[in-house]
Amino acid sequence: MEPVKYLARNPVWLLGLGLFIFFSVTTSHFLTTYNLSNVLFQCALVGLLATGLTPVIISGNIDLSVGAVVGLSSCLVIGMQEQIGLAGAIAVALGSGLCLGLLNGLAVERLGVSSFIITLAGMIGTRGLAFLYAGDTSLSAIDEQLYDLSMRHVGPVTLIPFIFLAAVLCFQWMLRRTVHGRNTYAIGGSRSASVNAGIPVSRHVVINFIICGLMAAICGVAMAANLGAATPSYGKDYELWAVIAVVLGGTRLRGGKGDLIGTFAAVLALAILRNGLNMLHVAPFYIPGIMGLALISALVLDRQLNRASKAAE
Repeated sequence: MEPVKYLARNPVWLLGLGLFIFFSVTTSHFLTTYNLSNVLFQCALVGLLATGLTPVIISGNIDLSVGAVVGLSSCLVIGMQEQIGLAGAIAVALGSGLCLGLLNGLAVERLGVSSFIITLAGMIGTRGLAFLYAGDTSLSAIDEQLYDLSMRHVGPVTLIPFIFLAAVLCFQWMLRRTVHGRNTYAIGGSRSASVNAGIPVSRHVVINFIICGLMAAICGVAMAANLGAATPSYGKDYELWAVIAVVLGGTRLRGGKGDLIGTFAAVLALAILRNGLNMLHVAPFYIPGIMGLALISALVLDRQLNRASKAAE
């Protein structure tokens, strides 16, 4: 009965399985090794953002700047290779995400302004920094070291999906097994009760924003590595897909509930849906609407199943 209860509380797994079966039957090339590896890569890019966002949302906050951080970090890792080498460029790109996450966290805690407003401003400012650095043109890598690194394979799958999987496992362990993780849930459940209990709320909130910024920078580096180029527009709208994945995976927007396993399942389901719709040659402007309807349907189903589960108890 335990698996049944788990699936009842996490219908996103059933959604992903249903989509996988549907597109396997309706399209001739969905089950090819090349296409499935492409699904995993696309899953990893949004997944890296969603992995970083999950602790932030569990703590009752949100970060809308992650897509812009992707654009900035991708430009930095490509543009700075000639001056400081590949390792230095990667360090600068990752450091930019870490610093922007720190800045977001400190602004939210020190100013007492909603994280939605702070990170919305951060999104605009960070995107502006990316255009200020790179202009409105594409930056190309001076050599193929970064591309070669991203193209290393483990079987038919490239390295980046494994980085995503490692991040999911690492942060799931952090949320479930560490003091920081337990306090993250407590803060999202009730910030005032956490303060009264003596939990250093601001410290934990800032740490989660730092993690989120770092994961966004890793996504930017991965995207630039895969394409061998970068533009400031990289990551546009990715923050929306990441938030959808986190919520679809069972994390409550008000905070206090959620985990990385649900986020992983949602990211995979969304990647299958987008890929399958492309395989069916659905016009691109229909895809956001279809995915929005899928999200609403899943959330309604989740709510009904939760009510039924509580009634049974």
